[in-house]
Amino acid sequence: MTTPEEYSEFSKFEHLVPDTINGVRLDKHLGDILKNEAVSREKVKKLVKDGLVTIDEKKCTKPNTKVFAGMNISVTLPVVHNEIVPEEGYVDILYRDNDLIVINKEAGLTVHPCPSCPEGTLVHRLAHHLPEITQMEGFRPGIVHRIDKDTSGLLIVALNEKTRLALSEAFAERTISKEYLALVHGTPPSSGEIREPIGRDPKMKIRMAVVPNAKEAHSEYRTLYSDPKGKFSLVAIKIYTGRTHQIRVHMSHLGYPLWGDTLYGGGVKSDSPLAPYASRQMLHAWKLNFEHPTTNAPMSFTCQPPQDFITLIERLTLSVQRVALTGMPGCGKSVVLSALAEKGIATWSADTIVHKLYEHGADGWYVLRGRFGSEISPDDGDVNRRALFERMQESKTNRKEVEQLVHPLILHDLALFWEEHAADPFAVAEIPLLHESHWDREVDIIAGVRCEGNSRQNRLQNIRGWNEDLIATMDSWQWSEEDKMKACHIIVENNGSLEALNQSVDKFVEAVMRVRAKKLQQTVEAITTLWSE
Repeated sequence: MTTPEEYSEFSKFEHLVPDTINGVRLDKHLGDILKNEAVSREKVKKLVKDGLVTIDEKKCTKPNTKVFAGMNISVTLPVVHNEIVPEEGYVDILYRDNDLIVINKEAGLTVHPCPSCPEGTLVHRLAHHLPEITQMEGFRPGIVHRIDKDTSGLLIVALNEKTRLALSEAFAERTISKEYLALVHGTPPSSGEIREPIGRDPKMKIRMAVVPNAKEAHSEYRTLYSDPKGKFSLVAIKIYTGRTHQIRVHMSHLGYPLWGDTLYGGGVKSDSPLAPYASRQMLHAWKLNFEHPTTNAPMSFTCQPPQDFITLIERLTLSVQRVALTGMPGCGKSVVLSALAEKGIATWSADTIVHKLYEHGADGWYVLRGRFGSEISPDDGDVNRRALFERMQESKTNRKEVEQLVHPLILHDLALFWEEHAADPFAVAEIPLLHESHWDREVDIIAGVRCEGNSRQNRLQNIRGWNEDLIATMDSWQWSEEDKMKACHIIVENNGSLEALNQSVDKFVEAVMRVRAKKLQQTVEAITTLWSE
């Protein structure tokens, strides 16, 4: 038991119990009275147990002792000497007065000391910049709430014990509003409410989890933006309770873990191109609203997320630009595709895939044999393309039937091509019937190859050996060149020499990169506007 004599510095608090008090617990009564002296009820209990409280000049060590009107209570209040050693380090202080500060905590900085992090915390830095907090006891001086080490954003810190108690009470009563920004995997609904209880994960003690009969946990979210390809969403999350890892647990439970959150399923593999950009859970304390504990003035703060949020959004948005190359038969699409391949750009050709699908025993050979028999897919050879073409010429119904059988196989191979080159700036697929087959939804940029009518006619007749009837038939199955070019984002002219074509291809590559950069800029600006409003 501690005695007053063991303290070198202390003050006395004398109190006469008023007539209105009759049989109230000592710790409760003193807690109410000493609140203005910045002494919490828990601290009162400790003072009583340490023998620093007397009633009518008799030492009392039981916090539940009943007090009555007319009793004289004396409390010895030791002067606190904090053992936090100040450390230099930057603190982004957004607001400061005599009672509190509001800061923007950087990601990677632990808020207060603990056994696993006894130094190098925010509290150590605050002790350097704000020596007054060292007058508060414990290893969490001024800290009334915290955010995880790898979470960035807004934090209130009390500069005196009275303010700390008032803010702690406000948090307990849930009158302080906190909203976070998170980058999550997938596409959540536009809004939602989560009331799943959170407790220690019984299978992994370092994690929290949704556990039946655990502590109440209440979160609400609204989806501010979702990537069209479903890679990520920007979500604003408001929490009404302060459970450990609450947002991370709740969003993971819904199936939308935070990007970079290795503990709750949102991390990326170490060899992933995204690994350097998702090295922490993408969570940022964005908004904070509360009533000032001294002035009662409404306080409102908004803090934009750090650069790593924007960088990850850029990397997630910078998926391969899927470029389609289209045009009329004989316009020179294959020549343009070869020129692109020579420049090291990934290319794909629908015609090449069709040839592979029509080989003996290939998927296309099987589906056509199942529908048309050995006449089209002979036992000892590849698909009879001439017989298949003649059947397609018989009627529009036959042609559409063949397309319905073969096109899904081509699309599947195209999807694999995009996936294989997901890390490339862009890749190019030659798709002659892009618009006619409504495959334009499978690409991001459409490039049309155009040439003069006479040049195209000569190529088809002299190089491919097509007669006028075949040319007319093939043209009838397609949009007109004018309509095709109108539906393209970029036009590649193919009317001159090979040198001129290469120049056109160079301009085409530059144009694709400009479109890519513009789309990225528009996306990032649209997202950053959401948290700048």
